[in-house]
Amino acid sequence: MTDLTRQLAKQKRYDAIFVNATKAFAILVLLSLGGILLSLIVGAWPSITEFGLGFYTSNNWDTVNDKYGALAPIYGTIVTSVIAIAIAVPVSFGIAIFLTELCPNFLKKPLGIAIELLAGIPSIIYGMWGLFVFAPYFSEHIQPWLIENIGPLPLIGQFFKGAPMGLGMFTASLVLAIMIIPFIAATMRDVFSVVPDLLKESAYGMGATTWEVMFKIILPYTKAGVVGGVILGLGRALGETMAVTFLIGNAFNISPSLFTSGVTITSALANEFAEASSELHLASLLHLGLILFVITFVVLSLSKLMLMRMNQKSGL
Repeated sequence: MTDLTRQLAKQKRYDAIFVNATKAFAILVLLSLGGILLSLIVGAWPSITEFGLGFYTSNNWDTVNDKYGALAPIYGTIVTSVIAIAIAVPVSFGIAIFLTELCPNFLKKPLGIAIELLAGIPSIIYGMWGLFVFAPYFSEHIQPWLIENIGPLPLIGQFFKGAPMGLGMFTASLVLAIMIIPFIAATMRDVFSVVPDLLKESAYGMGATTWEVMFKIILPYTKAGVVGGVILGLGRALGETMAVTFLIGNAFNISPSLFTSGVTITSALANEFAEASSELHLASLLHLGLILFVITFVVLSLSKLMLMRMNQKSGL
């Protein structure tokens, strides 16, 4: 009895150590997040006090006269990320469906490994490939056709006007999409593969098609994982630096045409942070970093709210 009591007491001590350790790790994450936010606010404070709300509505970025505005980087960040997600999600979904439901067994492993290898390629390699291979091909063979055939159309045509330079918002968005497709596709493939075979076989047995099984059985079962994969890809697109810096043109302007040069928050930081010429210039760059932090936080929060509403509607 004594030995049993000692063993129980020992297990309780281990449990207490484990619980306190995990709690400390969780608190450490929160403290790190708060520390990053606080340091950004402190660093950006001169810009916040100097420009106020006008910083978010101004397109002026004049390093000579110390006049700065964040509208162009915010616009470029949002536009490139939205276009990349709009392209990457359907493609990733198709890849995941093929790998889990339609692909022959002898191809599943090689294709899965290929996707994981693509996800592991450094972003600077994508940027160099985009700059030296994709951009010249795009400017010679694709952009002229888009300008000639889609440019004259009403409404949508304004997005495809300009000189076929190769570099610009649309090129950066396409390469971003290529970069995030492996992340989203791999995540979707993994969550699709955990759906019980009994559910799918029951649906097929009742006469459901592959399309119906995907949208009525697999997607509702894995919606949290699918949304998580999309948010993972969106976070990668929002925070991507080198590939965008190579391809976007790095001009502080706002234009409806996707073929014109632009700038994102990350490309502005990469280009100018090491060469900040004044305290206000550095503070404005840190202010951009703070804005990117807030944008990412808002995106993650909205995704969580969307998942909560989806679960409530499904009765979970």
